[in-house]
Amino acid sequence: QVQLVESGGGLVQAGGSLRLSCAASGSIFSVKHMGWYRQAPGKRRELVASITSGGTANYADSVKGRFTISREFTMSRDNAKTTVYLEINSLKPDDTAVYYCNTIPSDNRYWGQGTQVTVSS
Repeated sequence: QVQLVESGGGLVQAGGSLRLSCAASGSIFSVKHMGWYRQAPGKRRELVASITSGGTANYADSVKGRFTISREFTMSRDNAKTTVYLEINSLKPDDTAVYYCNTIPSDNRYWGQGTQVTVSS
């Protein structure tokens, strides 16, 4: 089954860190460029970090130097899985949002529930 499942969010104080994970089941994701998006209350969803299938990362200016995206691919007899990570450091209240992963460009079939990140000041 092809699906994306995000995890790792939580409530943290400003200056703290989190590591988000996105489990992408299905071999198709191993060749896809992947991204982390976020949507804050009352705002449009935005792309904050992306990584190519070859591992080249890019970041929105607002998170550059604080966010790190990475990916790994694992294969078992029954399943191929791509995991995309987002390491977030020096969190700010403006980082409060629901964080989602998806392909680049995004595909409406793959939006999951996201993971909530809340940063207190």
